[in-house]
Parts: sequence; structure tokens; C-alpha cells
Amino acid sequence: MILRRTQYELARRVVGPTLLRLEAWQKARARSGRGPRGGPFGPPLESTRKLKELLSLHYLAGRYADGAVPVAWVTSGFPVELLRPLGFHAVYPENHAAMCGVQRIVPELSDAVEQQGYSRDLCSYARTDLGSVVTGKTPAGRLPRPDLLCCCTNICQTVLYWYKALAAHFQVPLVLVDTPYVYGEVRAHDLPYVRAQLEELVAVAERVAGRRVDPEELRAVTVRAREGSRLWGECLATSRARPAPWTGFDGFFHMAPIVALRGGEECNAYYRLLRDELQDRVKRGIGGIREERHRLLWDNLPMWFAVRELSTLLAERGFNFACTSYTNAWAEAGVQVDPADPYGSAARAYTHVILNQDLSNRLGILRRLAREYSCDGAVLHSDRSCKPYSIGQVDLRERLARELSVKVLLLDADHSDPRAWAAEPGENRLTAFMESFG
Repeated sequence: MILRRTQYELARRVVGPTLLRLEAWQKARARSGRGPRGGPFGPPLESTRKLKELLSLHYLAGRYADGAVPVAWVTSGFPVELLRPLGFHAVYPENHAAMCGVQRIVPELSDAVEQQGYSRDLCSYARTDLGSVVTGKTPAGRLPRPDLLCCCTNICQTVLYWYKALAAHFQVPLVLVDTPYVYGEVRAHDLPYVRAQLEELVAVAERVAGRRVDPEELRAVTVRAREGSRLWGECLATSRARPAPWTGFDGFFHMAPIVALRGGEECNAYYRLLRDELQDRVKRGIGGIREERHRLLWDNLPMWFAVRELSTLLAERGFNFACTSYTNAWAEAGVQVDPADPYGSAARAYTHVILNQDLSNRLGILRRLAREYSCDGAVLHSDRSCKPYSIGQVDLRERLARELSVKVLLLDADHSDPRAWAAEPGENRLTAFMESFG
């Protein structure tokens, strides 16, 4: 235990930072003598180097976390703030699966579990992480073995069965937080129901961690989590300027800390750095793309395996995603947590995430974003793997087009599995959509 904790702390504080600085120096030398970045994009964000360092350290430390500190695997919409005071190292399988999507190894990992009987119609995030568990393959090097599994149904019901499979494999406790679906307004009894589950969660987590939650530390974590969400919102808000200082695709990558490191000071320090750089670019008129002619809204998760190709296709024609519903969700829900009432405010915040609300609420969010970010078009990603996010998009497309007089494209694909994306027809549809703007 002592040796493992020493390895964990060394990876986080000494060895990891040193190796990353050396790697950055080597890359800088390799880049020296090259000309400025070309193509349709603006100058790259300097903050990206810090982002890579922050996430690399998180995954490097994770290799030594089990046996050193308690480890929890959690869904993206889980109230992780309640675990932070107990010293849990949090692993987000969805975040890891997105990394696998960028590395384009999802088909290989998915095949491994499809051969065991899992259907390809299941969420590609679930197939990817179950495949990683079965094969041991991961771009992170190694994921720590969980002591606790935590899932919340505010994003979908698939996570429950996914985490049941993980619990059967690892033979560790599984805690479920069930959030009633919000039709219109939340009902009076819904939030006490969720709050009671959060209190039960903490009781289980305390037994696993072997310690009690310090109320003052919980308050401090809640303060940091709310501040982190506010800072992330300020980063996104810079794209209300013309030209937007970055792209919506950039935002998908830079949202990683608010997902995986929410509640930690390193997360907030990063977003202060990013916000200041983005605000400086706004003042100097530097855009995420060189010639921004049209501003779009993106709904749903990205296609991780095709981000570079799609962003280039759009940027070459002067189209930029000024905002996305998914990145915005991480700014709006988190600011609702209140250090004066950590349990009650967490119940409210995590019940009101975008995927746990009806179509009228979602339409209101998309309509507001399109107006605030001066969008003249929208692309709704009909995501084969995320059915709760995709259901109702035909109606949303028609309402957005009619009420805001914007052009809207419904694009069929998958957020992680390239086998569900026909590149040539899909890119042709995008090209025809852009040509319709004249």
C-alpha cells in the first residue's frame, strides 16, 4: 500500500511532469524551422499544450491508482463532487472511449465484445470500454481497477446495463443514482428522491474508502466545481464574438477537464488560462478559422474519429461551429451546485442535464444558443450510438428552421464507431448543405 501510494504520487508530481516537459521540448525542436501553420485555420491555441499535459498526468497517475487510493469508475453525468472529499481517483469510461475513438481503435475493441454476443446496435462507448476490459488494450497504457462503480441514469438507461456488466466482471459494488425524467418542470417529490440516493451513495463510498466525508472539504470541492463550470462557460461565451476565437470542434477536446477533473483546482487553473487566451484572441480579432463567413450550431456528440476531416471540410468554406449543445451542457448544469447545500443542489443540477429533459426544454436550449451565438445554420448529429440524444431531432430540425429561419441539416453517423459513417456520402451532404447558403 505504501509503495503503491508512493508510485502514485511520484507519477502525479515528479516523474510525469518531468517526462512531459521532455516530450514537449523534443516536439518543439522537431517543429523548429517549420513555417507557420497553414490551411484554413487560425493560429493554434497555446493552451492546448497545457491541456495535453493535464490529461496525460491524469491517465499516467491512474496507472498506479489502484492499491494507492480508492478508485471509482463513473458515468459522465454522475455527481463526482461527492466522491472527491474521500480521495477517489475518478475514471470516466466515456472519456476513455472518446480517446479510443480519436485513435480509431473502436472497431477492434468493439469486435472483441461483439464476438461474445454484444450487439453492434449498443452504444459504441459501452462496446469500446467493455472491449478494452476484455482485451486490456487502451491508449492510456493502463486503466486502474475500480473499487466502486457509479452510474447515473440522467444521460441514458444503457449505462445501467453497461455498469452491471462491469460490476459482474470486477466483482465490486455498483451504486445507481436514478433521476426522474423532466417533462416540463420537475415535480415536487423528484428532488428529495434523488437527494436520498445521493446520501446513500456517500454512505457506500465511505465504506469503500474507509473514511468519512469532511463537510468542509465537501463544501470546498463544491465551490471549485461550480467555479470550474462558470469558467468553462466563460470560455464558450467568447465565441459570441465575430470571428469566434476557436471552433466548436476545439471545444469538444478542451471540455475534457470539466468532465474528468471537475472539482479540482487544476481544472479551474486550466480554464483560467484558456479563457484568458481566448479573450485575448477576441481583442486582437484572431479567429479559429481564417475566414469566418457562416456560424453553425452542432447538436449531439462529435464524431471523434472524423473531427479533423470534418473541421477542415467546413473551415475551407468559411463555416465554423460557434456553439455546440454538448459542450454547453457542462457549463449550465455545474453552476447550479451550491456549497451551502451540496446534496440538494447536486440533486437539482444532475436532474436537469440536457438529456434528462423533454423536447420542449431541448428546443428552448437550441433556440437560445442559436440566437446568442448568431448562428445562421445548424447540424443535428443523428447519433446511432446515442439514441436519447438523437430522438426527436426531426421535429427539432423543423422547429428550428421554421422559428429561426436557419438552414438545418440532419446528419446520420456515430460518435465513436467509424463503421456507422459513410464518409463520401456524408461529406457530400455537408458540402451540398454549405452550398445552399449561396
